[in-house]
Amino acid sequence: MTAQAAGFDAIVLGAGAAGLMAAATAGQGGARVVVVDHAQHAGRKILISGGGRCNFTNMDAGAGQFISANPHFAKSALARFTPADFVALVQRHRIPWHEKAAGQLFCDRSARDIVDMLLRECASGQVTLRLSHRIIDVARDAAGQYRVETDHGVFLAPSLIVATGGLSIPRLGATGIAHDLARRFGLRVVAPAPALVPLVFGAQDREWMEPLAGLSATVGITCQAGAGRQARQVTFRDGMVFTHRGLSGPVILQASSYWQPGQPVEIDLLPGVDAAARLLEIKRDRPRAGGVAMLSMLLPQRLAQFFAAAHLPEGQLAGMPDAVLANVARVLSAWRLNPHGTEGYVKAEVTRGGVDTDCLSSRDMEARDVPGLFMVGEAVDVTGWLGGYNFQWAWASGYAAGQAVAERSG
Repeated sequence: MTAQAAGFDAIVLGAGAAGLMAAATAGQGGARVVVVDHAQHAGRKILISGGGRCNFTNMDAGAGQFISANPHFAKSALARFTPADFVALVQRHRIPWHEKAAGQLFCDRSARDIVDMLLRECASGQVTLRLSHRIIDVARDAAGQYRVETDHGVFLAPSLIVATGGLSIPRLGATGIAHDLARRFGLRVVAPAPALVPLVFGAQDREWMEPLAGLSATVGITCQAGAGRQARQVTFRDGMVFTHRGLSGPVILQASSYWQPGQPVEIDLLPGVDAAARLLEIKRDRPRAGGVAMLSMLLPQRLAQFFAAAHLPEGQLAGMPDAVLANVARVLSAWRLNPHGTEGYVKAEVTRGGVDTDCLSSRDMEARDVPGLFMVGEAVDVTGWLGGYNFQWAWASGYAAGQAVAERSG
């Protein structure tokens, strides 16, 4: 233990997306800020995102693309710092970018551009960065000062911004410290779970799934979002990939954020197609074809062989009753599978759940009953869809907290 560092207006725990944005915003607003992180380098999760090119935002980001016990909570922060605001920042730093899919923006070169940009923004706000600092204890004294004890010294400030993320990707140093701190200061935590993660199946299912490993198809999955009056259905249409352990691909990652243990997943293998009408049409046009040939017109070959063996009699289509084809159509449009679980935090892109939004101000992310304590980013019970939404939440929530700290320091 060495020096005790006072004289700061805010301590930011976590040098990731939300933490660096909060620190830069507060610093440029006149606050004296120190960022503390146990990692050796800032923005490690940013660097591996988007295949190394960082899907840094989604131009369509709105509260409807986020999962939370309070679906309205994210509206305020998202409205006050929009995707257009982040794009303006990227352009100001002359970082080339492109739109890969509808609304999804990526760096042309490398995710390193985003990390370097955030560090430059922090430097312009005279933010102090303290990496490789292991946090030993966090407390708040009677005078309202936050005391962060590390293996390199103690930091004191009247505001504390917790931006340490969730439990996903532990190899990058993810821990549950944000949830631990929330509980310590009396904030409730919505049970965390892996999200945007592949689904795995039991041994019995893997027996027939393994021969399909590597096969991909575009499918539709409808998920149930919310409960009671706020309940709604969300449908995703995207790629699905069979793996040796289960299912992956963008549509499965999206569905995983809504999936609960014990629930089936219902997959539409022919999204946008009237399966029953199409099968009858094929039967009429090619009566001498067999079941595999028919399904191969609609599905990848291996998948067609699997469904033909499981649901169709041998022989030509001409001899198959329409009722049999109608049953196959129902299966293809609503194929129900029962996942055993997920690949866990090791493969999860984000953490679902987190600090209960009822305990926070939606305007500035401050704890309602703990003055000066802010929770931002993945630590909070706000989980975005795949496609840049979680980064936009990091920028928006970090900006909201940073602004609040800057206003107080003035």
